Amino acid sequence: MENGSTISEVIDVTVSFSQDNHGPDLLVLDKVSLAIKPGVVLAILGPSGCGKSTLLRAMIGLLKPTSGTVLAHGRPLVGIHPGVSLVFQNFALFPWLSVRDNISMALNGLNLDPAATQDRVARCIDVVGLEGFEQAYPKELSGGMKQRVGIARALARGPELLCMDEPFSALDVFTAETLRSEVYRLWSGGGSKLPFALKSVVMITHLIEEAVFLADRIVVMSARPGHIRTIIENDVAHPREYQSPAFLRMVQRLHDIITREQMPDLPEAPPLVEAPGQIPAPAPLPPVHTGHIFGLMEILRDHGGQMDVFSLDQLTDYDFGHTIAVVKAGEMLDLLDTPKNQVLLTDLGRRFLDADINGRKSLFRDQVLTLGTFRFVLHLLREARGNRLSKEIIEEELCVRLTTADVERMFGTIVGWGRFAELFGYDASSEELYLDVAPAEAAGAAPAAGA
Repeated sequence: MENGSTISEVIDVTVSFSQDNHGPDLLVLDKVSLAIKPGVVLAILGPSGCGKSTLLRAMIGLLKPTSGTVLAHGRPLVGIHPGVSLVFQNFALFPWLSVRDNISMALNGLNLDPAATQDRVARCIDVVGLEGFEQAYPKELSGGMKQRVGIARALARGPELLCMDEPFSALDVFTAETLRSEVYRLWSGGGSKLPFALKSVVMITHLIEEAVFLADRIVVMSARPGHIRTIIENDVAHPREYQSPAFLRMVQRLHDIITREQMPDLPEAPPLVEAPGQIPAPAPLPPVHTGHIFGLMEILRDHGGQMDVFSLDQLTDYDFGHTIAVVKAGEMLDLLDTPKNQVLLTDLGRRFLDADINGRKSLFRDQVLTLGTFRFVLHLLREARGNRLSKEIIEEELCVRLTTADVERMFGTIVGWGRFAELFGYDASSEELYLDVAPAEAAGAAPAAGA
């Protein structure tokens, strides 16, 4: 690590977002402190919804925190950090501009003469391998080439700190790996072609292997609300190989940290039937599709009904955080069990897989009704006029009781699981949940939902 002042620093930064009339403010980040020093490649790793991108935006001045301090070289940051460039997840190119002109846009305000501008753009195009495509337009480019333009544009600005917000997540696996390797070479020795010195890099990612491959320091974040769980110094020697013992040990170490956070032992289940007059208590739900749960269960059955979570993750197309969320959902429904790092089918899970579609729906309905969230929604619908409620009202009710949950994503889970279980229907045009059975039947067996 080079000597010098911190390029960027946040101290006790908290970020909350107003939900208008939908309940109390949503706390996204809670008293986060982090410093970016010269000579470091830092990865911020964590599951979806933990505030990784929010932290990055607060750090570089794109978002003003609710409280706390943001510094640039030890002084309070005013406006956008002048030494930072950002690579976006979704490319963010101007479709009416050529590759060369998209990159040139980054030089606005630098007061370079035309020759210097042309030279800098040409060198950045060379660094990312876009020679021959200077006059092409974004519609002519593949996803990987579009992101090369995004990287070249960020580099052209001559930043001291390059920030990358999940830059490969919109790409297919092979393209992402190619670009990941090229970026690795860029800041592990290939930066000599650049017309300036790139001092540090911050990358947002949800992929453990990506963090271990690219970063010197790995910040592990947790959600609800977002906070730093730990910071790991990555001592895997360069050049890094995915299958080297040291690399695999670091991956396992991070797996263990995240698994302990996201797959703790479940607390004792609440009673399935509330006392008279008691309103069921909702709880957060993993944002996963029923098909993901059932597909993961099929993979388990094909492998004898039991696998360790890391081997299972390798057989899915999900990032590790999503695999954990799918496993957690199956565990909540008693279709899976997770002793230590193992994931196994329960007897109920095996019966579910052996059943026909109607049998699966019946079993799934029974398990969904063990969850307070669905009993809570059914309670609301039974009490509502016409047994119909808007998405807005249900989300507002959830916000009041689950102040740190992402209720919008949670509503999608409620609709998906509830439809499959035939608990209720959903009218997408009016954005309303509804019962199309008598209220007394709604908590019993087999209502016939629409949708």
